[in-house]
Amino acid sequence: MTYIAYLDEFGHVGPYIAREDPKHNDSPVFGLAGLIIPIEKARGFGTWFFQRKCELLDFEIRQSGKHPSIWEKKGSSLYTTKNVVRYPELRRTTFRLLSKIENVGGRIFYVGIRKTADPGTHDANSLYSSILAEAIRRLDLFCREDHSPAEYFLLALDQHPLRAELLTEAAREMYGGETPSRRLIEPPFQLESHRYQTIQAADWIAGLIGRLGTIWKEPDAWPENVIFRRYFEHRLIRLQSRSGIR
Repeated sequence: MTYIAYLDEFGHVGPYIAREDPKHNDSPVFGLAGLIIPIEKARGFGTWFFQRKCELLDFEIRQSGKHPSIWEKKGSSLYTTKNVVRYPELRRTTFRLLSKIENVGGRIFYVGIRKTADPGTHDANSLYSSILAEAIRRLDLFCREDHSPAEYFLLALDQHPLRAELLTEAAREMYGGETPSRRLIEPPFQLESHRYQTIQAADWIAGLIGRLGTIWKEPDAWPENVIFRRYFEHRLIRLQSRSGIR
């Protein structure tokens, strides 16, 4: 079997001081999150997600004037405290999404960090590269140690302006060091999220993990996000593999 991991960013890649800081207040965490599914299930899963997206967000899609196949709703905009409380259909669709991932033999995956670097020394590019490298290593362990016989994987990411640098980092993980990530078949593919339903699904998962990350790492500063623990934490953790926010 070959898996394909679809990952998108959660949190914010820039520096963070505190929620009440006038400038560096976006999110205390940053990372990559999404889903891992068997590659032969990808087409059917993308179709299923497209149908659920159209059902849930029909009004917004029609208002946009775009064809729904190239319209997207970012997870960070979808999963707000207000939306989760006000719209039970959003909660139901999310539960169905998590169940669908499980039913096709998939898993939830996320890796991230609580940001502690001083703004003067914070390097967003290095942070992204290091998180990507860690994600590749963890996915390699998922395929190498969690399956017998070992499996292989492909990695699909949302487009990023540092494409060349990130591909170089991935190549280092594939071929360099004492323990290269031998289960990764090719360097990551970078996809335009508005054209790929599977990347949009990953972005919705990333939106959830971003909210949970704030309450996991700074519960006193982000108390309103406890609603995400109440509705989604147990299901997400039960479905995760090789995941965590340091």
